Formats: sequence, structure tokens, C-alpha cells
Amino acid sequence: MNRKKRTPMTMTPLRRRGGALVAVLLSTTLVLSACGGGGEDSGNSAGATRTITADNGTIEIPADPQRVVALGNTSQPFIDIGGKPIGVTELSASELDPIPAEQKATFAAATNLGADTAEVDLEKLAGMKPDLILVQVPDSEFEGIEKELEAIAPTVFWGLDTEWKTFADALAEAGNLTDALSEQKTAFEEKVAKIKETHREVIADTSFVAVDRWDNADPGTFVITDFGCIEIAADDIGLNSPKAAEGDDPLGWTDLPFEQIAQLSKYDAILYPVDAEGQPKKAFAPVVESNTWKALPAVGSGRALGVFCPGNNSYGPVLKYLDSLDSALASLPAKG
Repeated sequence: MNRKKRTPMTMTPLRRRGGALVAVLLSTTLVLSACGGGGEDSGNSAGATRTITADNGTIEIPADPQRVVALGNTSQPFIDIGGKPIGVTELSASELDPIPAEQKATFAAATNLGADTAEVDLEKLAGMKPDLILVQVPDSEFEGIEKELEAIAPTVFWGLDTEWKTFADALAEAGNLTDALSEQKTAFEEKVAKIKETHREVIADTSFVAVDRWDNADPGTFVITDFGCIEIAADDIGLNSPKAAEGDDPLGWTDLPFEQIAQLSKYDAILYPVDAEGQPKKAFAPVVESNTWKALPAVGSGRALGVFCPGNNSYGPVLKYLDSLDSALASLPAKG
């Protein structure tokens, strides 16, 4: 899932500068949209449309959208499958740093519409005359802007709990990019099969635990996590790692004091986050520097494995994660 750590959310009022101009732009967009209906054709002729289903219902969209705006969590995965959005909301440095240079350039070339969807500049967005708007944000945030977005262009929305493969399929369908996605899916399936075959004995005989520490965590705390890239390791590769009981909050939502690091000794191997250079992620560095961590049997025996997870929202980052996991499993010493 595309879960994020649950933190207090402050809703910022939408910018509604130049109200009369926005109203004119929205009215013009609605008229243009009404004139562009062309039935359910899937060809590339002007006005051809098709319908897709998302969390906000069944939406009629252009058969081959050319002016796509990607808001919230949609921009990076849309670009990852070859999309070239004309407008985006901001990404943090930690989200941008791991992606390839050409994808960064595509993101930089798009118009910045605001820090997040709750602050999107509606006047600027309407003036860009998009033919499709893609959105993934919390449900409550979308509800606050849904009508305004739908007045500008066909809007397709997914909530944060949309499973990442389902999300990739849906983005590719909406953006008419299914061929590019097919190549990524094939590479993913081949890599998963290779890892499962190469490390089948380790996977079968080893208990793993994935740990992390969030950027906004209180000092002296860490988490045992069961979402993000570890979900891929568990669900697709078959790693045996702890997860929350059905219906309970994810384990990664609960900050644990450093005193509980010692409890990790009951697992055969520990997976912890590193950057692209293999160094502990900045937020996690205080954990590996603690004496309690250094005293863990897995740490002393080389069974604490750093794994690079650049993201789990799309196949490109996930493929990099699988490469890192493959190398980590290959380095795992035999049980003493």
C-alpha cells in the first residue's frame, strides 16, 4: 500500500485569488469539455473518449490525453511510466533525490502548482487547460477540492490505500501508457522469480524484521515497519517478517523507544534503510550509533542488512529495491 506515517494534518485554505477570472476560466473549460465528447472510441481522433473507474467513480476521459496534470502522489509514478505532466505539486528532496536524472528533468519542466493539493493554485491550473487531472491524496483533502478540479478537467482520484500495482495499472490506463508499464511489469516478474529461486533456502529458513526511523520521529525512537518496501519483500518474495494483525494499525505507525531495540534479537536477520551509497539513511543513523543496536547478535554477526528503498509507488523504484534486496540476501552469512 501507499501508506504514509500518520501525523497531524493541517488543512490550508485553497488559493482563490482573482475569483472572477477563475470563474471565467472554469466556465470556458466546461464549455470546451462539453464540445469534446466523442463517445467511447479508443482511437486518437480529436474528441475521442473512454471511461475508467477510480475512487471517485466512473469518469469519461480523453482516449489519448496530452495535457495531464499530476497532483499529490501521482507525479513520480506517472513520470516513471513515461508520462510528461504539464503541471505538478511539489515533491520533497527525499522523494526527488532517488529518481533518475531524466525523470527529475521531466518533473522540473512541469509547472509548479503549489506545495500540495490543498494549496493548489486553481487560477493557474485552469489557465493551463489540462485535458486530464490525476490525484492521489488523503480522501479528506480531495473532498475539499474535488468540485473545483472536476470543473476544470476530467479528474481521476485514488486514495492512499490503493495497492501500488493497482495504482500503476490505473495510472497507465488513465494516461494511455500501458505499453511502457508492460515492460516494467515483465522486468519485475523476472526479478522476483530470480530472487525467489536464488535465495529459496534463506527465504524459507530465516526470520526477518524490517526497522526504520521517520524523518519527523521523536528523538530516541524507531519503528518496526510492515509497510513500504518490506511489503514487497514479504508478499512477492516470501520473506517471513512481522506484520500487524488484521484490522489493527500498521506496526510502522508506533514509535518505539531505543530501549526496545534489544527485542530485535529474536529475529535471525534485520533489514534497515540505507541510501543509494549504502550508508544508513540520515534519520536512521542515530539507531545504528546506539550501543543497544551494536550489541544485537545480528549486528555483530553481519546479519543486519542495509537495503536501499527509493520508493514503492511504482515499478522503477521497486526494481531498484529488488536489486538491493538481492545483494543483501546474497551477503547474508550462514546461521551460526
